[in-house]
Amino acid sequence: MKKQVKNNAVKKSSPARTHQVRIIGGTWKRTPLAVPDAEGLRPTPDRVRETVFNWLGHLLDANWAPVSCLDFFAGSGALGFEAASRGARSVTMIENFGPAIRLLEATKQKLQADSVNIIRGDALAIAQDMATRKASMGSMAAVDLIFLDPPYHHDWLPRMLPLCAQLLAPDGLVYVEAEQSLSGENLPDWMTPWEVVRADQAGLVFYHLMRRKNSA
Repeated sequence: MKKQVKNNAVKKSSPARTHQVRIIGGTWKRTPLAVPDAEGLRPTPDRVRETVFNWLGHLLDANWAPVSCLDFFAGSGALGFEAASRGARSVTMIENFGPAIRLLEATKQKLQADSVNIIRGDALAIAQDMATRKASMGSMAAVDLIFLDPPYHHDWLPRMLPLCAQLLAPDGLVYVEAEQSLSGENLPDWMTPWEVVRADQAGLVFYHLMRRKNSA
């Protein structure tokens, strides 16, 4: 699960700290991933990741080889390393929290995860730069899958989702975790371009797979 720090914004704190999660499938199955001991960090539970990657395996016909991923707010790297473990062609992780970056780099080195690229910086600024380069120069290829798991209660989704739409391949998918459901009725206007393909809830976490409504 992820942590992005900007202007001292952190995720909603949890009464229970988790200092380790595990990759649940693929080449690095059962490999532990360290989680920084920081207030507000909330790793995605193993059972949620198992469900999500079952969804993705079905939608991708279990063929990860051509899949390129962006993992914004990467945190522990559980989602990005899970995708790489299952054979994703490339995974770019974006994170702004120093201790998390150091752990991501250490994990990449330990696993010899050559398909993983780690970038330190603000997720919004990097997404804006990527979208500009893709639109104006065509210097960035479209992305097949984006993991978007931002800190709660700081209005990241209205700002990030329009940029994700610009970065995605025509049939690309976005995985979103949120403090509220993004399926059903009475949704915010910024959800209008999106359709929810799969959704579920675990405790206070609502998680979704989404694609643009004009997707193939």
